[in-house]
Amino acid sequence: MATSTEKKIQRTFEGIVVSDKMAKTIVVRVDSLKWHQKYRKQYRVSRKYKVHDEKKEAKVGQTVQFIETRPISKEKRCRLVKVIS
Repeated sequence: MATSTEKKIQRTFEGIVVSDKMAKTIVVRVDSLKWHQKYRKQYRVSRKYKVHDEKKEAKVGQTVQFIETRPISKEKRCRLVKVIS
């Protein structure tokens, strides 16, 4: 259990912006490779995250970095750190 002086470690992710249509929210797709247990082959798995973008700086197709944070809304639990490209 974390005490008041300890800081929780926040997970960081990198992904590609899929949508920027919402107000102050972007949808980011994060791809990862996993190994199939039986066939010993790699396969790609993707997951979408809703990320809080206060300044509306990320556009569709850009690569961004974001971190986990406290719940901002019903589905948003991440905050944008920076736009990489």
